[in-house]
Amino acid sequence: MKIGFIGCGNMGGAMMRGILDSGKCRPEDMMASDASKAMLDMREKELGICVSSDNCETAAFADVLFLAVKPQYYHDVISQIRDTVCGRQVIVTIAPGKTLEWLEAEFGKPLKIIRTMPNTPAMVKEGMTGMCPNKNVGEEELLAVRDIFSGFSKTEVISENLLDVVTAVSGSSPAYVFLFIEAMADAAVADGMARAQAYKFAAQAVLGSAKMVLETGKHPGELKDMVCSPGGTTIEAVRVLEEKGLRSAVFEAMKACVRKSREM
Repeated sequence: MKIGFIGCGNMGGAMMRGILDSGKCRPEDMMASDASKAMLDMREKELGICVSSDNCETAAFADVLFLAVKPQYYHDVISQIRDTVCGRQVIVTIAPGKTLEWLEAEFGKPLKIIRTMPNTPAMVKEGMTGMCPNKNVGEEELLAVRDIFSGFSKTEVISENLLDVVTAVSGSSPAYVFLFIEAMADAAVADGMARAQAYKFAAQAVLGSAKMVLETGKHPGELKDMVCSPGGTTIEAVRVLEEKGLRSAVFEAMKACVRKSREM
């Protein structure tokens, strides 16, 4: 299977690296194009893949073609490759707000299209991706694309109306988590801990807590209660977080993220 990437920045690069590291594709069976020659040179040197400055060349090369550019560039890229892509290929998009209906109209012909929303933890092979195929994608093709993603991400097939929610709960949420880690580390520094050590303690606590949710199957509230001893330090910290509106702030931030995704 030949895999093409139009766009090979941070997200595209993370996906390519995960696919290659997992053995899902050989370097000679992957091609990338990008507007930046410097980026192409870096990916060619780093990954040993084929590169091109011509999006149409990448589109013609690929059995599975990833459109890994920002949403504002989708119209221009599709205009370039519209006459090159064909019905045998699977087109995979990663842009919020670009619906299957919009994509089908832009291409102007029947194609196999899968909308996805990955996230940046793909860089460390711990991504989470929601995906939604159009009616032209068969079960075997969907399974093949999920297998490609398994090199860097967990996947869930969902209805298209939930993709904007996926953007908020996993696509954008690493930024919320990084902000939380930074805030915890800053507080630890204020109380005398070295900054590098503070980042390590905070990040490992978040990593371990997330793993507990995934591996124990317990409700997050139950796990929270397990840490909160009567009259102890943790319940006092939780009281302050509730008083300051942490839960409400996260809720409102995610609602804003969903609104913005639907507007794009």
